[in-house]
Amino acid sequence: MYTHNLDPVLLNFGFIEIRWYSLAYIFGILIGWWLGKKIINHIHRYNEIKFNLKDFDELITYIIISIILGGRFGYIIFYNLEYYISNPLDIIKVWEGGMSFHGALIGIILGTYLFSAKKNVKIFFLLDIIACVSPIGIFLGRLANFINAELVGKVTTMSWGVIFPNFGVLPRHPSQIYEAFLEGAVLFLILNIIIFKKEYRLGTCSYLFLILYGIFRIISEFFREPDSQVGYIFNLFSMGSVLSFLMVIIGFIMFNIFRKKNEI
Repeated sequence: MYTHNLDPVLLNFGFIEIRWYSLAYIFGILIGWWLGKKIINHIHRYNEIKFNLKDFDELITYIIISIILGGRFGYIIFYNLEYYISNPLDIIKVWEGGMSFHGALIGIILGTYLFSAKKNVKIFFLLDIIACVSPIGIFLGRLANFINAELVGKVTTMSWGVIFPNFGVLPRHPSQIYEAFLEGAVLFLILNIIIFKKEYRLGTCSYLFLILYGIFRIISEFFREPDSQVGYIFNLFSMGSVLSFLMVIIGFIMFNIFRKKNEI
């Protein structure tokens, strides 16, 4: 049995702190940036789509802004709307926490749409690349959640349970690690194996990301404590499960549309 005693702050210089969570964002973006260019070069070899690598650098700026705005407003709307209506100035206090994956996803889609329209590039070409590199950031982010002792799991009797002192003395599922493995490592391998195939079809990784992430997140939610301010919807489903179920539905709708399009 492991008792969590990790420090969320890597380095403290007094006037500034370097936290594991911020490093997860930074390295997730940097590694995804590098891999995204590798994917673009690969697609150029077997596909007629032309895209300037320098434009991808500009897209990263769109993505960073979209993650911050989408993640923040998604958290406000989906998880704590009543509080922020009463405390509107706290909306800008991103450093105090409060980001939503599903909100960030919506933000990225909207930001990518604006960029694709500006550059006259097929949006699913860009979304496919983003889908393939996103699990890197998700993996690192979930590890940072574990280090921060947040988004903890439910109480368990399993031998690998972790005691989070801020949540009592009973061992809990390390649900953050489950999510890092499923939503990060496994999803990354599946999508990148697919996109590096010669006969890759545009849009495949976009709808697979929605379907697989949604399924993996729903599985993980069974082991994770719901957000205290939200609890369970209808006493059955966490907000994360509901939003992820919608992802799965949209993913299958996209799959059906692309399948019919390819049959024409």
